[in-house]
Amino acid sequence: MAPTHVLRCCQRGLAWIPVIFIALVVCWSYYAYVVELCIFTIPSIGEQIVYLIFFHLSFVMFVWSYWKTIFTKPANPSKEFCLPKAEKERYEKEERPESQQEILWRAATSLPLYTRTGAGAIRYCDRCQVIKPDRCHHCSACDMCVLKMDHHCPWVNNCVGFSNYKFFILFLAYSLVYCLFIAATVLQYFIKFWTNELPDTHAKFHVLFLFFVAAMFCISILSLFSYHLWLVGKNRSTIEAFRAPVFRTGSDKNGFSLGFRKNIAQVFGDQKKYWLLPVFTSQGDGVTFPTRLVNADAEQATVTLHPEPDKSAAEVPVSPLSESQNRLLSNDQHANNIEDHLANNTLKSAESETITISMESES
Repeated sequence: MAPTHVLRCCQRGLAWIPVIFIALVVCWSYYAYVVELCIFTIPSIGEQIVYLIFFHLSFVMFVWSYWKTIFTKPANPSKEFCLPKAEKERYEKEERPESQQEILWRAATSLPLYTRTGAGAIRYCDRCQVIKPDRCHHCSACDMCVLKMDHHCPWVNNCVGFSNYKFFILFLAYSLVYCLFIAATVLQYFIKFWTNELPDTHAKFHVLFLFFVAAMFCISILSLFSYHLWLVGKNRSTIEAFRAPVFRTGSDKNGFSLGFRKNIAQVFGDQKKYWLLPVFTSQGDGVTFPTRLVNADAEQATVTLHPEPDKSAAEVPVSPLSESQNRLLSNDQHANNIEDHLANNTLKSAESETITISMESES
């Protein structure tokens, strides 16, 4: 046990290396820009003041959003998604997959679950011993199930999911603004140092290197930021972009897409005045999500979606989307489907049909 504990501590310590690296680069860039460029290189006082004002605005927003992305705890499934003690003991004792799956179906009767595994089974995490809510996945790096998980980012040493996805988008945006501003304002002095129009001082190295670093980060961040803006517009996570979610009616990569404006509001909220601030304004509770119908029958085709009003609280909201807003979120219909499923399993037992439990090992 001791060596394993030491190994885990070492892994946790090493996981902070990318964050420390970014922090050191940012600290150096602050010194190089403020001291070496603005104070020692730029001769005009007016130019210095203008540059320093806009630099510090972008710097503060960048650091604020980065901090929130790192230290906002990922949201986890609530206790209602844990199997009751008796059911958990039965589940662990059962050796037949079909019996285990029936236990999960019964436990899921009162839960708002509308996505399945590829085999049509209830999504269950053996590691965390919870039934996974929609869009929830297990992160092997954090060793926990994360609501609306997007990915695990080593540069923030945290899982990016429902609770901090907006912060992550803003972190990318402000880091891009920060790097673009540095590259644009340093360029003329970079050229002057490069062509020896300015004297060869100790500031030369900092200015030249500052431009190269800013330009390099601009290119890498721009591609990542553009990709995530596309995901927000489609209301998809990175995981869903690579593997389409499976609903009761089948898989659909656009299953959570409500239209461009509503998709944006799902992440940033309805109040546009908060969009550019790293404060939590995402809609919903991370457990239930408005969705659209695919391959719907005539009755389901009349469903009208009404997303939940915006919540601008600093903490993750705990009240779920109203089930009356979407017939897909009707637990009565959900319970009927589960009862029909269990009844069908009983009738088909003579046919030796086996339901395969698909335990996801998502990272």
